[in-house]
Amino acid sequence: MSIRWDDLVGSALLGTERRRPAIVAGDADEAAAGLLDAAAAGVVRRRAGVRPGVARERPPLAAPDTRPALPEAARRRLGRLLADRTGGGSGNRRGSAPNLAELLPQWLAEAVRLGYGAPDELLPALLDAARARTDLRADAVALAGPRGLWLAGLNPDWKFVLRSGHRGLTAAPEDPEAVRKLWEEGLFAERVALLTRLRPADPAGALALLESTWSGERAEDRLMFLDSLRVGLSAADEPFLERALTDRSRNVRSTAAELLSALPDSALAGRMADRARSCVSLGPEGITVEAPYECDAAMERDGVAPKPPNGRGERAWWLGQLVDAAPLSAWPARFGGRSPAEIIALPVLDDWKPDLHAAWCRAAVRQHDTEWARALLGPPPAQASPVAAVGDPAKLLSILPEAERAAWVADFIATHGLSEAFQMLGVCAVPWTEALGRAVVDALDIARDAGSYPWSFSGVMGLAERCLDPGASEQVAVLSAAAEESPDGSPGAGAYWSEAFQRLTGTLRLRAVMLAELRGSGT
Repeated sequence: MSIRWDDLVGSALLGTERRRPAIVAGDADEAAAGLLDAAAAGVVRRRAGVRPGVARERPPLAAPDTRPALPEAARRRLGRLLADRTGGGSGNRRGSAPNLAELLPQWLAEAVRLGYGAPDELLPALLDAARARTDLRADAVALAGPRGLWLAGLNPDWKFVLRSGHRGLTAAPEDPEAVRKLWEEGLFAERVALLTRLRPADPAGALALLESTWSGERAEDRLMFLDSLRVGLSAADEPFLERALTDRSRNVRSTAAELLSALPDSALAGRMADRARSCVSLGPEGITVEAPYECDAAMERDGVAPKPPNGRGERAWWLGQLVDAAPLSAWPARFGGRSPAEIIALPVLDDWKPDLHAAWCRAAVRQHDTEWARALLGPPPAQASPVAAVGDPAKLLSILPEAERAAWVADFIATHGLSEAFQMLGVCAVPWTEALGRAVVDALDIARDAGSYPWSFSGVMGLAERCLDPGASEQVAVLSAAAEESPDGSPGAGAYWSEAFQRLTGTLRLRAVMLAELRGSGT
């Protein structure tokens, strides 16, 4: 005699004293044992009647990864960094221990630079870390390689790897049919990655690919595709970009105009130069400016936005766009053969100097003109002089050679301290040069001795942890001893500074060990 499965479940939930199955006899203990026997028999009966499921198709094999394996010490280090990737503590007081969460990006970048592949057993943790932190994704996905891509296809939690476009790297430029198929059938991120890959190797081929489907693309996609032309931009792109000036999307038109203005010999650059020269001339007393009185249709077609942002005058807004789109090579002849430094030194009448110099700063950055950037920056201002507010020093510095950039910022910090140097430090090459690192550490020491509010320097201290050369650890270690509290300083500042210097010392030493491990010389 058998009993229905629902009856067994009901008796188990209510208890055999309240609901005893008909086939179970005996006292309470025997009834409980009888219920379990009946349930066991019922399970066997139910399973015996189930037909086996149809096996799913096996997933394809991951592509081979021929990169070298990490040295054993580096592999263990990665495991520890991934296990403690959230960092410790919160708030302003971080203690003196190195922040492992901040060391992970540095470790990944160096491992990718050295060409290693991630250990198979750490791939899930690596992809989980990249899922949680977008700043890790590029290097984490690169380190994960083809096996990480394979895993991402099996786990929806890691689908960001598929969106990141790395699948676009699987189609080699030498395989035109694979390229064409991926371009026509791939996901948007894959197509962007493909175009980005093709552009440096074959600029004309990448442009032809883009032109083949341009008219059918969505406006937001056209904008992203157009942005990929910044790499390898040349006169060969001008006809396509000229056509894009009449695009339906204002953002596409604006980007096309920006790209054309970066080609000093383009027709658009010539038109903008003519307009800019008509507004700016040299008189007996200095540079005179006559800004445009209207933004006509031709100016709009060439990328001039007619409506200024709040708080900005129309004429100044139009003038700035004309000047920053005009080739900088047009100005020496306009000013009697003067060099960029001599032009910058000329007086500008009627308070137009901030607008004119700011436009030249944007033009120098856009056109990557180091001579104009150098002239606009000038030497670091003297101690008694205010820091120039015109332009963006960090952007101008970014186009100078690395050594010159570091030397300028080191001199600036030695004169003005760190309060206005954070953005400038961010564009300096890592690791910082010895002179720049010494200037930063000396300025931090001066700020501590002056009793400055310590947490206002936490950003610079964080940069120092990531960017100081590990060889500076001994210089920093000398400063880690607790100093006497300044009577005019912030309460508890001395203890904070001591902790911060101890943490910086420990971080630099740990970075040195990490580098040695990655290079195979660690233990």
